[in-house]
Amino acid sequence: MVRLEDAIVARYEYKGHRFEILVDPDAIDDIKSGKIENVVDHMVIDAIFKDARKGDHAGEETIKEVFGTTDVNEIAKTIIKKGQVQLTTEQRRKMLEDKKKRIIMEIARNAINPQTGAPHPPKRIELAMEEAKVHIDPLKSVEEQVPMVLKALRPIIPIRFEKVKIAVKLSGEMYGKAYGEITKMGTLLQEEWQKDGSWIGVVEIPAGMQGEFLDALNKRTHGEVQTKILRR
Repeated sequence: MVRLEDAIVARYEYKGHRFEILVDPDAIDDIKSGKIENVVDHMVIDAIFKDARKGDHAGEETIKEVFGTTDVNEIAKTIIKKGQVQLTTEQRRKMLEDKKKRIIMEIARNAINPQTGAPHPPKRIELAMEEAKVHIDPLKSVEEQVPMVLKALRPIIPIRFEKVKIAVKLSGEMYGKAYGEITKMGTLLQEEWQKDGSWIGVVEIPAGMQGEFLDALNKRTHGEVQTKILRR
């Protein structure tokens, strides 16, 4: 459950009837995308209102007529997905700031400068977004907005999403220490054990994560790892 002072009102209107819930603003994206199924856990109270601020509950018959169910969790999903979210000025500012940071990091982790093959630093992406006057919607998901942001950035900086394949060679001793990191950060395309007991794998990662990936491997193996970029 979320505290009342931290909650926002999500409202759905249908044929003259209004239905509201009090919900955690940080959960909105994941509820809309289906990542969160138990919406009630992110509500102030498991109740459907006709006016949440006044505490006026919606009638059970009206709820059943409009939604075809009295299941609060299912109704809450519908209200969030089909209705509107009422944000205070401070909530909107905070959500906008957070969404902007997440979009910048998503682009930084996946994109490169095609002229150099190197990732763009987050600050460069942020400045380019400001120059392009990109409008971020705090209520839309990162996934929905990244293509729009990329389109706006292309006239400002050379940028494209790309993946790279990296061959990794580990000793049998280091394999156990690094394997989890490899599969967490990328997609393992192939692997095989060598006659000398070493392990070789080919992993595909977002191009912008090359530095992060290599740093993580070196940290896990104390530098006892061999890598080679196979394709940019």
